[in-house]
Amino acid sequence: MNPKEPLSLDDIKAIVEVAGKLGIKTVKFTGGEPLLRADIVEIIRSVPPGIESSMTTNGTLLGSLAHDLKDAGLARVNISLDSLNPETYKQITGTSMLNEVLEGIHAARQAGLTPIKINMVLLKGINEGEIDDFIRLVSGDRHLILQVIELMDLGRCPLHADLSAIEEKIARQSRKVITRRMHHRKKYCYEDAEIEFVRPWHNSDFCTHCTRMRVTSDGKLKPCLLRDDNLVDIRGKRGEELQKLFFQAAKKREPYNR
Repeated sequence: MNPKEPLSLDDIKAIVEVAGKLGIKTVKFTGGEPLLRADIVEIIRSVPPGIESSMTTNGTLLGSLAHDLKDAGLARVNISLDSLNPETYKQITGTSMLNEVLEGIHAARQAGLTPIKINMVLLKGINEGEIDDFIRLVSGDRHLILQVIELMDLGRCPLHADLSAIEEKIARQSRKVITRRMHHRKKYCYEDAEIEFVRPWHNSDFCTHCTRMRVTSDGKLKPCLLRDDNLVDIRGKRGEELQKLFFQAAKKREPYNR
C-alpha cells in the first residue's frame, strides 16, 4: 500500500462510520478537488444516516454530478469562485472554465444542494473591484450566500487584502446583522443579499473553541488546520482501534493562536 495514495473507499467508509458512533453530526468533503474522484458519489452514499454531508468544490465538474450527489445524500455545497470576469478567472485558476462553474451553481440550485455558499477569496490588486458583482450574483436569491474570505497571510503576502474597510461599509448599510453561533461570525443582510466575511487567521475565538477534526487525503487525523506536528495515522484502521485513534487525536488538539 502506497502511503501517498488517496484513501480507499473502504477506508473512508470506516472513518465516517466511527465518526457517527462518536456523535459527529456533520462531515464536509474538501480537497484539492473532491469531484476528481471517480467514486465520489459512492463516498457520499457511504455517509451514515444522522450525519449531514456537504462539500467544498471549485464547481467545474458539478454541473453533471449535482443531481447524483443529491440523490446519494449530499446536503449542500460551497463553491470556490474568485472572479466573475473570464480573463481574471483564467489569471487566477489557469483555466477558462468560468462558464462551467456558473453552470455548476445553476445545477446545484436545481438539485437542491442549498444553501450554496460562494467562496470568494479577496486578492489584492486582482479581484478587489468585483465585490459589487458578487453581491449582484447572490442578491435576491435565498439559495445563495456570499462568503468573502481573507487570504491567510502567514508572512508578507503581496496578495493579502484586509477585509476591514469593506466589512465596515457593508455593516453600516445592512438592514440586519446575524451573529453565527458556531463561528462567532457576522452575516449581513445587504441589498437583498446575504454576505459573510471570513478571517481564518484572526478569528481567535473560533480557533480556541474549535472542535473540528480533519482527515488528510493520505489518511491522517489532523486536529488543527495550521499544525502538522500532531497528526495521527489512521489508514487501514478499523473499529475500536480507529475509535481510540480519534480520541488520541482529540487529546493532541491545541489552539494554534495560543
